[in-house]
Amino acid sequence: MNEGALKKLSALVVTHNEEKQLCDCLECLKFADEIVVVLDKCTDGSKAVAANYTDHLIEGSWEIEGERRNTGIEACSGEWIVEVDSDERVSSALGDEIRQTIEKSKSGYFLIPFDNYIGDKRVRYGWGASWGVSAAPRLFYKGHKRWGDQRIHPALELKGPKGELKNRMVHYVDRDISDMITRLDRYTTAKAADLRASGDIGSFGHNVRRIFSRFWKCYVARSGYREGVYGFLIALFASLYPVLSYLKARLEKD
Repeated sequence: MNEGALKKLSALVVTHNEEKQLCDCLECLKFADEIVVVLDKCTDGSKAVAANYTDHLIEGSWEIEGERRNTGIEACSGEWIVEVDSDERVSSALGDEIRQTIEKSKSGYFLIPFDNYIGDKRVRYGWGASWGVSAAPRLFYKGHKRWGDQRIHPALELKGPKGELKNRMVHYVDRDISDMITRLDRYTTAKAADLRASGDIGSFGHNVRRIFSRFWKCYVARSGYREGVYGFLIALFASLYPVLSYLKARLEKD
């Protein structure tokens, strides 16, 4: 790169049948120099939507979440990458902060805080324990982030110095309680497959005990109680996640 030239930024979106949300997501990524969209088993109009914003489209079918995300990272040509999901939105303030940050940074990764929404309700407290996050390393120098080979909640390999941004990513997590239940079913099915593949699904007693420890962590330690019934719901679903995953791994077939 020539001295004084701006650093190239790639925006990466990995999506599966999100035609209703994808346009709004991509529209707010125009501040990037390049948009790369990975279309995983898409059977709706996601490809047509994405084609209005970029020629960098990757179509395929991946069983492992980490594999499809790593495929997208490898396809990005920018020195820096911002990773955004279809149900997330980057504000103009966050976009400006991202551009300013990469110009003064040489490597590493940055946590971006989230504003999570259930329907039209912003819920800031209580997230965690495999049931949503309050911040995530979404901005990174290429080669400094790699996803693991798990089907759900892949492990992360991060390199270089860690930083934090101030402006928040908007995340529309669930539309309503029914959507939360559907997500719990999807997550536990994927986690059960990971448990079976590992050869060690754990024990019933251990996972029953985790119901109480995870509920306390979300509702008390992470201040979910401040969100009223929404905090209770987050703690409830987070606490059920391990034991339901275990039961599916034990009682259901692939």
